[in-house]
Amino acid sequence: MQEEKIYNAAVYARLSKEDEQRGDSASIETQVEMLTRYVTEHGWNLAEVYKDDGYTGTNFDRRPAFNEMMEKVRSREINLVVVKDLSRFGRNYLEVGQYTETLWTRTQKADHEMGLLTTNKG
Repeated sequence: MQEEKIYNAAVYARLSKEDEQRGDSASIETQVEMLTRYVTEHGWNLAEVYKDDGYTGTNFDRRPAFNEMMEKVRSREINLVVVKDLSRFGRNYLEVGQYTETLWTRTQKADHEMGLLTTNKG
């Protein structure tokens, strides 16, 4: 019998001023509501909600909530990050790839021990 994994999930929402002007994304509060509901529906522990409102997705270093969240990922307090789609995590897809490959190793991804989950199926 396999032991059930315990997920300590972080909800991460981001909306830049440019996103808002282009109409690219739901409001940050709508993102949080949708993602929190998603975590709850799956029976995961909601560790914390992180919001970077008004921050561009192209710069990872200058987002305070993102950096706080990533510290908790590195210390393994959080083992699942839930975002609306990858563009909310970051707009630089090469850097997003670096995060997923260095923080969530192939073994961890295969075992579903940690990870980055998007709720966007499209």
